[in-house]
Amino acid sequence: MYTINEIEQIIAGRFLVNKNPEAVIEHLLIDSRKILFPASTLFFTIAGPRRQGNAFVKDLYQKGVRNFIVDSSFVFKASDYPDANIILSENVLGALQQLTAQHRSRFYIPVIGITGSNGKTIVKEWLYQLLQADYNIVRSPKSYNSQIGVPLSVWQIDSSHTLGIFEAGISMVGEMERLQKVIQPTIGIFTNIGEAHSEGFESIAAKISEKINLFIDAQSIVYCKDEQLVDEAMLQLQQKNNSTLFSWGQQEDATLCINTIQVQPFNTVIKAVFNERKISISIPFTNDAAVKNAITCWCILLHLRIPDELIQERMLQLKPVEMRLELKQGINNCSVINDSYSADITSLSIALDFLQQQQQHPKRTVILSDILQSGKNNAALYEEVADILQQKNISRLIGIGTEISKYSESFNAIKETSFFSSTSEFKQQFAALHFYNETILLKGARIFEFEQISHLLEQKTHQTLLEINLSAVIHNLKAYQQFLKPGVKMMAMVKAFSYGSGSFEIANLLQFHKVDYLAVAYADEGVELRRAGISLPIMVMNAEESTFDMLVQHNLEPELYSFGILTAFENYLLQSGISNYPVHIKLDTGMHRLGFEPKDIEALSENLRTSSRFKIQSVFSHLASSDNEAHDDFTHYQAEQFAKGCAVIQQNINYPFIKHIANTSAIHRHKELQLDMVRLGIGLYGVDGNKKMQQRLKNVSTLKTTISQVKNVKAGESVGYSRKGIAEKDSVIATVRIGYADGYPRNLSNGVGKMWVEGKLAPVIGNVCMDMTMLDITGIDAKEGDDVIVFGEQLAVAQLAQWSGTIAYEILTGISQRVKRVYYEE
Repeated sequence: MYTINEIEQIIAGRFLVNKNPEAVIEHLLIDSRKILFPASTLFFTIAGPRRQGNAFVKDLYQKGVRNFIVDSSFVFKASDYPDANIILSENVLGALQQLTAQHRSRFYIPVIGITGSNGKTIVKEWLYQLLQADYNIVRSPKSYNSQIGVPLSVWQIDSSHTLGIFEAGISMVGEMERLQKVIQPTIGIFTNIGEAHSEGFESIAAKISEKINLFIDAQSIVYCKDEQLVDEAMLQLQQKNNSTLFSWGQQEDATLCINTIQVQPFNTVIKAVFNERKISISIPFTNDAAVKNAITCWCILLHLRIPDELIQERMLQLKPVEMRLELKQGINNCSVINDSYSADITSLSIALDFLQQQQQHPKRTVILSDILQSGKNNAALYEEVADILQQKNISRLIGIGTEISKYSESFNAIKETSFFSSTSEFKQQFAALHFYNETILLKGARIFEFEQISHLLEQKTHQTLLEINLSAVIHNLKAYQQFLKPGVKMMAMVKAFSYGSGSFEIANLLQFHKVDYLAVAYADEGVELRRAGISLPIMVMNAEESTFDMLVQHNLEPELYSFGILTAFENYLLQSGISNYPVHIKLDTGMHRLGFEPKDIEALSENLRTSSRFKIQSVFSHLASSDNEAHDDFTHYQAEQFAKGCAVIQQNINYPFIKHIANTSAIHRHKELQLDMVRLGIGLYGVDGNKKMQQRLKNVSTLKTTISQVKNVKAGESVGYSRKGIAEKDSVIATVRIGYADGYPRNLSNGVGKMWVEGKLAPVIGNVCMDMTMLDITGIDAKEGDDVIVFGEQLAVAQLAQWSGTIAYEILTGISQRVKRVYYEE
């Protein structure tokens, strides 16, 4: 713990207000929505892509936070903060890094720093599994490896820890030097080098050179000698800092020389030579990435002199690393958040933040196991857990384990509690717990096998799933926000079930990340969002007279696009005695779909001027071809028509309104058209027609199914309805659990479409059926039950759309509602 005075000196800041110089700081905060313990929290006003952190100081002060680090743009009255400590820093992010670097320097323990292009999180989590019996380990939560994530990870170190394991990821030159000062690793791991995040570097060699800055003061470094550029860089680094290089690879001079890698049906045996003796391990994985990650961990265990017998035993017990938190539909109208692969204070707080985003149910339940190997006194540990749960307004706690049960009285402030000594005892009492209409978070250590609980709680689904990566949605949102001029608002399009990705699940996320507006196609979509707790303004793009009651009852804002709908809604408001109801006016500037045409503007303006029933929230139009350079002249023409129409309306209305015309492509292709607000549609879901922009986006949706049966079909035999598929040679045919009733287009029959099976494309053979499709998997090593990717990271939805002769919009929105959605955060 540090006093605020000590922190001011560490970061070389200057007090603007210093009312309590002895205030003790325990918690660092960079996201105003994730406050837990305000009195002992220090808030860093780090600027985001659109908002200055300074903007949240007043709100946090009202919530009890009293300690802040701000930059020179912070303008305030001292009288507004009578009890505050406010420190000025010219570089707030730098201040965070300085403070945590100083914190790290106070602990003389071995610290492993991990960098590389891939495998950082897997190696970190496997090392935790392999070494937790020997050390009390502090490690990066999830993938906290950025300029902000690393400092927050290192801040966790306390006197109980005997080993630290931290990741470091970079995307441009100069970043690793800052992270090295924070982590100060004594042992370095370089996993591998690849193409990821290469945009900020001149070459692969330049990227390696930047990454190994993490190891400037490391005493020893583990890496793969088979990667020539990495090996050369390590040898050069060794000449500078005299570090010990622990290399692995097939070369004879590698420290750990790999002789053979024997891949068996369910495990892999790796044989090697170390210090002139033959050694081996077996791991319960067969893929190449897992083998390389396991060898890296093996090197660390050998370096730490763990006995061979223990290494062999522990390697065989390695568990897959679940790096994502999943949201699924549960029984009895529940939502289930499954984050049950670990249980510690930090990951619990992260999972509770996700739980708090969910607004679809008023009741929030946490099922929590014992927290193991925390390094803290259990009485103090569960008091802290209870405080966190209380801060997050948890309605019900179900504790599982002897230790959490022993301290059940710590949770008396929670409205409803139950405790069980084991998962087995919980299962026996499951029916009596009555889960209904609530959001349930599962958070348990591995040994409690909470997957048994998730099977009880999750709604049974058929094996075709649409997985939606919520972390990718936010990445894409920020990718577009970076193009916005200051003050420009963002409207997110969540019509058509959020382009097939879900309703309240996506809206909850967007609300949490403070988009300004949502837009839906029809009133019933907006009503569903309101019932799920969405409070953002919602524009309804296709308002109908039959839904006027629903609009007003749920505070939904209609788009008015013709005199017919305008008059009808005005009469409805008049009869209901409602004035100044928020509406949006649509102008047709050339799309010729919906909207008032230029010849209508004068009459429209007069109508709006004389009516007291409406409050014009916005005037907008839709660009017909903003993504196509060939039609830029027409886009400019539409913009001119829109500006003229807005000018006429503004002359007749004595108050300002929002103007917006830019859609997804226009946000980055026509920045001058951002105006007051932009509308982000399919780009949010990872699709953009512009190649450069597409490279900035992350895949959001993965449609996957499984193989139900595999058959050997002889040459000349037919497959499927109408005998349309004929095997040209002896073939292996897989039937997969997806058909046109699930949204897989029938015109992808007979070799037009393909699916991704075990790393290869397998063509459709025969006609696509209602519930099933047949694939020719000849030459592919696949079996019944294996996953099949219909579209996703490996096979882009845009490619599927091209084969089908349509656009990605149609494929995404056509995924049937019987295909269950699984939401996850990485």
